[in-house]
Amino acid sequence: MPRETDVPKQQPGGGCPIRGVLDRIGDQWSLLTLEALEGEKKRFNELLREIGDISKQMLSKTLRHLEQDGFISRTVYPEVPPRVEYELTEMGRSFLLPMKALIGWAEQNHPAIIRARQRHETGEHGV
Repeated sequence: MPRETDVPKQQPGGGCPIRGVLDRIGDQWSLLTLEALEGEKKRFNELLREIGDISKQMLSKTLRHLEQDGFISRTVYPEVPPRVEYELTEMGRSFLLPMKALIGWAEQNHPAIIRARQRHETGEHGV
């Protein structure tokens, strides 16, 4: 049985668990998609409306990656037309707490980060 450390190098962040996870969930669309699925399972168009300015192609790619990494599950119902729903897995739900902590930290520190960027752009490198 392969160990977690036996991740192929060609996989995102292959060989480095921190980089591998951050590469996948570190983009804005993954976090917004996980947040949108927090309360209940949703269909593709519901997610598209809730997330807002994401394209269909980017949402499809994001969902595929999150499913591939085990954060969400995809259920296809044998109907005409087929109904597909997405929901958080147990691992996806377990990620909500650290994700919310990161979002809270970003919201709290955003003004200071903007000020630091402005100081840097004007050549004022003091803190």
